[in-house]
Amino acid sequence: MRKLNIGLTDEQRQGVCELLNRDLADVNLLLIKTKKYHWDVTGPEFRSLHQIWEEQYTILNETIDAIAERVRALGNFPIGTAEDFLKYASISEHTGAVPVAQKMVSNLVQDHEQVIRSLREHVDQCSENFHDEGTADFLTGLMEQHEEMAWMLRSFIEGQAVQPDGEQPPSDVRFPAGVAN
Repeated sequence: MRKLNIGLTDEQRQGVCELLNRDLADVNLLLIKTKKYHWDVTGPEFRSLHQIWEEQYTILNETIDAIAERVRALGNFPIGTAEDFLKYASISEHTGAVPVAQKMVSNLVQDHEQVIRSLREHVDQCSENFHDEGTADFLTGLMEQHEEMAWMLRSFIEGQAVQPDGEQPPSDVRFPAGVAN
């Protein structure tokens, strides 16, 4: 690491960069999965999922660049090999047969939710352990992006849940008193 005078010790910056590289690994794997599903999806949901995933992988690609640049701004180098991405990621690959569209969406929701949990932990570590509020804020923004992408995908799955008579199943969502659904 290069010697910087930005109010963080070398150890603090190193710790933050290790977290950022883990996030970089997750987002790279998520990008690959999203692109693969974008290419492979078939069936009546093709058009909508193909379009959603193109929007999402565009965001993920920009996120990858932002994370790598944050690592560089802190004086370190980002990981950049497939081997390192697989080594440091908290999500795993989905190899084998091409799943049906519903399973593709479900897999990506699970992955986004795992990334959100990791980012939440990394935000806390950046603040509490490394006193780097700038990176904590940066990661909070990334977490919000993943929350939105997961919500969009969850909404797709939830919209598919219908009873044999074509009606939506009863919702377990509880509305506060006085709020109409």
